[in-house]
Amino acid sequence: MKQIRVIDSHTGGEPTRLVVEGGPDLGDGPLEGRVQIFRETFDRYRSAIVNEPRGSDTVVGALLCEPHRADCSIGVIFFNNVGFLGMCGHGTLGLVASLAHAGRLAPKRLRIDTPVGPVDAELFADGQIEVANVPSYRRAQGVTVEVAGIGPVSGDVAWGGNWFFLVDALGRRISLSDVESLTDFTWRVRQALNAQGFPEVDHVELFGPSPNEGADCRNFVLCPGKAYDRSPCGTGTSAKLACLAADGTLAEGEPWIQESVIGSAFNASFRWLDRSLGKIAPTISGRAHVIAESTLLLDAADPFCWGIR
Repeated sequence: MKQIRVIDSHTGGEPTRLVVEGGPDLGDGPLEGRVQIFRETFDRYRSAIVNEPRGSDTVVGALLCEPHRADCSIGVIFFNNVGFLGMCGHGTLGLVASLAHAGRLAPKRLRIDTPVGPVDAELFADGQIEVANVPSYRRAQGVTVEVAGIGPVSGDVAWGGNWFFLVDALGRRISLSDVESLTDFTWRVRQALNAQGFPEVDHVELFGPSPNEGADCRNFVLCPGKAYDRSPCGTGTSAKLACLAADGTLAEGEPWIQESVIGSAFNASFRWLDRSLGKIAPTISGRAHVIAESTLLLDAADPFCWGIR
């Protein structure tokens, strides 16, 4: 019977399942290459770890591995219910909190190898975690797509470690009571965008005003597997900062408080890397909470051993 040891956490309500022992052996090459091996040879492990009956559509898996880059101390590959993620902001906070919980990390700064580039994270003595994400930028402004049953929808395409389509909610209420309608809207938008020239975009981010004092913005982020992000989404916040920077509506170093649909928040800011290219270095700050340690049992006699896909 195969055993996989995991630590579960949540960041702003969004779960992360860190695989610390028993994951697939992907070798020691660059992480982008290891993702391909994971996808092509060991995808059933991805499904077993995060899909039902052991997981759910909201769980993001994080495979702890040895780094390839010499300047990184650990490596991580993120995955979800339908595939793999380039980076994951909430997952990085969960990774750091889980390693601290396991006694493998003291408050300090560390560099983490990911398939889309290195990220820096710092754990503070009070439990706060800061993540300096991969360079982010807006690829296209004011893209309009024709959405079935809705009509034309306009937004920006931006990179924050994953590809996003950012759309103004335009009066749509971003609240838990409206999750079904928000999911339907963003899913239709994503399908239209993928079919009309942007097949790489797998996240849709609606943004609008927050009902709470102190937050700059509230978002609803639809993830690749059709689950919504309970956290404010670290890579989505990075993409949002890239758009704000490009528009000149947020200054370098100015704080931005991004709130999720459930009211959890990240503190964020950016610095310019290349103004001419619109490229920024975003920083996300928040907390993650460890909620479980467990051993997953993979029994070949179980008809759903490798998850429900």
